[in-house]
Amino acid sequence: MIKTCVATAMLLLVLATAAKADVVYPNPGTENPTTYTFTSTSNGSLVAYFYGSGASFSESLGLLVNGQDRGAALDNHSSTYGQAHDFGNVSVGDTLVFYIDVKTTGYTYYSDIKMNSDGVNHVYSTAFKRDGNIPAGTYVGFEDLSLHQTGWSDNNYTDEQFVFTITAVPEPSTWAMMILGFSGVSFLTYRRRNSAMRVA
Repeated sequence: MIKTCVATAMLLLVLATAAKADVVYPNPGTENPTTYTFTSTSNGSLVAYFYGSGASFSESLGLLVNGQDRGAALDNHSSTYGQAHDFGNVSVGDTLVFYIDVKTTGYTYYSDIKMNSDGVNHVYSTAFKRDGNIPAGTYVGFEDLSLHQTGWSDNNYTDEQFVFTITAVPEPSTWAMMILGFSGVSFLTYRRRNSAMRVA
């Protein structure tokens, strides 16, 4: 009986750890007054993890790096929680502008408010603590409606939600040190094996 209770408690702990962390825009119904500028703070691979979508419209996530389009991915109706897309390498200081391509209405909305033809802030962002499926990173939620273009908006910022991270790529000197380290370990293993054979 006690073993069963402990096992059940452990299972519940594992499930709680793997559960989706809730991120909520604090002022639904009103446009987010905070605007964001996303800039890469490290060299590495930018990976976006799908978080969710409350949209009836069909849309996908895209990325501009220094104005160059890296394409769109993570369709909001077919992507699953934690599904990852690698947008490729970025460098320190690169300007990152995320966008959603709303296929249903034909509009595109950007994380940079200056690029939005309606002049509206379409994103909410906050730090994200890791959970069972998504690592710690930066959460971004998009709003796909605009009073100026679609005639109404709920300003809930849940229409295309994702978390992005930049995974550092080791510098060439670090790779060289790692290769030398592996070579050294292989050499020592080889010498020990040969020594053991001579003794026998």
